[in-house]
Amino acid sequence: MAFARLAILPTYKVVSDTIEREILAGRLAAGDILPTETELADQFGVTRHTVREGIRILEQSGLVRREAGRRLYVAEPHYGDLAPRLSRAMVMQRVTFRELWEVSMDLEPSTAAHAATRIDAGRLAQLRANVEATEQAVAAGASVIPLDVAFHILVAEAAGNRALLLAREPVTQLFYPALERLFRHPKTAEVGPRRLVEAHRRIVEALSDGDAGVAREWMRKHMVDFRRGYDTAGLDLDDALEATAAPPAPAPSRR
Repeated sequence: MAFARLAILPTYKVVSDTIEREILAGRLAAGDILPTETELADQFGVTRHTVREGIRILEQSGLVRREAGRRLYVAEPHYGDLAPRLSRAMVMQRVTFRELWEVSMDLEPSTAAHAATRIDAGRLAQLRANVEATEQAVAAGASVIPLDVAFHILVAEAAGNRALLLAREPVTQLFYPALERLFRHPKTAEVGPRRLVEAHRRIVEALSDGDAGVAREWMRKHMVDFRRGYDTAGLDLDDALEATAAPPAPAPSRR
């Protein structure tokens, strides 16, 4: 009889997994101070180097952060910190714009409908300011892409659903190069931003009225219009997605 080879985790992974379990179980909460690397090494019976490698994994996951004095704190990962891995996986899997757009057609209208029933005055003011800034950018011939990304983030935050925020963020990050490609094209560079700001204005009006049905419908039209722009420009919907740096949009609220 032959036995399967045992899968033995590296020691630094055991360290990171053990601390992660304590965080996920709630025994370590966001803001708690972790022991020093030396103290952790003594507790685990390993070297400081091993602890340092384990902590590095936790930092990359957004579960731990270093602050003043190099002390380690338990952190609460933000959805924007978690998405890059999924975005990279989509790029490596050669996911196409058509596939990305189909997902967005499901997510974005639902997000707008939820936002219409939950939005508060503060978020509504931010969206109105965003639309005003977008109108100014269109008039000046400046890029509207960072403002568009910020607009959709604000709507998603207004929906008040953390699972929805996590689900849509990788898609949002990959839409940025698709927007750049569309708005650089001579056939859509002028009309595209104007149609975008009109759709945003109508969506904000629906959110202000608390009308989930109208908000859903205008967001659906907005996404259909984006697809139509690709067709007008003669861009291939089945091209694989491109990786790119995040747009210089304002950081989303963490509240």
